[in-house]
Amino acid sequence: MNVIDSIVTQAASIAAVRRDIHAHPELCFEEVRTADVVAHKLTEWGIPIHRGLGKTGVVGIVKGRDGGASGRAIGLRADMDALPMQEFNTFAHASQHHGKMHACGHDGHTAMLLAAAQHFAKHRNFDGTVYLIFQPAEEGGGGARVMMEDGLFEQFPMQAVFGMHNWPGMKAGQFAVSPGPVMASSNEFKITIRGKGSHAAMPHMGIDPVPVACQMVQAFQNIISRNKKPVDAGVISVTMIHTGEATNVVPDSCELQGTVRTFTIEVLDMIERRMKQVAEHTCAAHEATCEFEFVRNYPPTVNSQAEAEFARKVMQGIVGEANVVPQEPTMGAEDFAFMLQAKPGAYCFIANGDGTHRDMGHGGGPCTLHNPSYDFNDDLIPLGATYWVRLAEEWLAAARA
Repeated sequence: MNVIDSIVTQAASIAAVRRDIHAHPELCFEEVRTADVVAHKLTEWGIPIHRGLGKTGVVGIVKGRDGGASGRAIGLRADMDALPMQEFNTFAHASQHHGKMHACGHDGHTAMLLAAAQHFAKHRNFDGTVYLIFQPAEEGGGGARVMMEDGLFEQFPMQAVFGMHNWPGMKAGQFAVSPGPVMASSNEFKITIRGKGSHAAMPHMGIDPVPVACQMVQAFQNIISRNKKPVDAGVISVTMIHTGEATNVVPDSCELQGTVRTFTIEVLDMIERRMKQVAEHTCAAHEATCEFEFVRNYPPTVNSQAEAEFARKVMQGIVGEANVVPQEPTMGAEDFAFMLQAKPGAYCFIANGDGTHRDMGHGGGPCTLHNPSYDFNDDLIPLGATYWVRLAEEWLAAARA
């Protein structure tokens, strides 16, 4: 494993920053303290910063040997926000804020990019510019989109942008990256079925929305099995059904809510169109009506071919070919997708291990993402930072050639 010695030397101090951030989690668009920590460190190392994009975002600007004269630039992105959940861990750096937790490793993502920033500040072994993007509000807030709307790519023009996420369950010391879709689109729906209430002993006097809802839920699965190509991925999950207040009353209405996940916009368009048709026609067949709402949150995360292959070669130079594995697509979602819609780039996974790295006092649950017993593996900091450094150096060198 070819990690950079100077990053290894500073890894303990960066890990201390990571644990401080973990102990003080902040939710989307509330990352004021976290942004202050990031800004303070970058400034301490002599890196100019810009604050305020996406409300709490921080961008560090590192010019290379040429002072950035080449005009070539690369963006490296880390997310900073935590989740609204209670931590079960009781070790020293556990969350000090009730109902808030870094259960997805964004504290570690921030730490890895800070470690790379510290190295860049001392060793500007490249021509061009590296933009360090510390993004707020990945967990449902669409912070990437908001930073872009605030002018991220106009104020900091770059030819490519890269992101990285820790991945529990993979053997520590490995990376995964592949071209094409690697994370799904995230979408929500709410369908309100309007019937006519009645006494439950006299259902013929009303229009019962409950059997309408049951038929609708079943019919949605036919969209997946019969309207979509078998080789195309798609999920419709009805996760909430709300109706009724008494056992002897047929309710006036029934509400269905859930999520849709796809790897392509074309499949998403089809699913939304067919769900609306199924909902409206099922209701019409039972003399009911409905209100259909469909909200598209995050698009699919799609790695561009050239950048994914470039990232793979960089990883292989660090950990060897055997430790760079194909990136199995997941139906989880990621707002880095917005950046990849605007710029070429790649989103990779860095293995977080099996959880045995956790300190005494960790919760009894598994070390998986969005789990109250999760903790980031600090051993990844030198490895992740080395990847960021080598990726930027080699990408800018290749661009110059």
